[in-house]
Amino acid sequence: MPIYTGRGDEGQTDLRNMDRVSKDSRRIEAYGTVDEVNALVGRVRPTGYDDVDEMLREVQNHLHVVQADFANPDPDEDDPVIEEAHVEQIEAYVDEANEELEPLESFVLPSGSDQGSKLHHARAVCRRAERRAVSFAAEEPANGAAITYLNRLSDLLFTLARLVNEREGVPEENPEY
Repeated sequence: MPIYTGRGDEGQTDLRNMDRVSKDSRRIEAYGTVDEVNALVGRVRPTGYDDVDEMLREVQNHLHVVQADFANPDPDEDDPVIEEAHVEQIEAYVDEANEELEPLESFVLPSGSDQGSKLHHARAVCRRAERRAVSFAAEEPANGAAITYLNRLSDLLFTLARLVNEREGVPEENPEY
């Protein structure tokens, strides 16, 4: 597989169905931002906690599916798409991580240990990816489950940031108003 083809030199790229679109299209912006989330999640691993690393590895695989899903305006039956089961898996991860944490009673400043801060950063970019996906879905067909997935994923990344900080003994800080 060649690394460069020159096909994008004029500011166009191919969707999965081989339609050519501008690289500044909302669809491309959405799945490009998902790619950014995936890279940030990759910077967090390894966290030093096998259970968290397993979750994050699975998330990275899911994010590739989100990208493929968004890059395909008309998926066939055998094309990769995000399904409700992916969302449910993320919800189960959130529930599992929350079992170890004190209930949340206030907003939390996005900070903490190195890995905790990286997870907060990934969460913030995940929220941006969700906004980009909502924007493109307002104009073009999009899989709603993939957008829901990004919403739940930001919850998971927030929860994992809290969990890693807790395990590292780094206290949460709350904003002062």
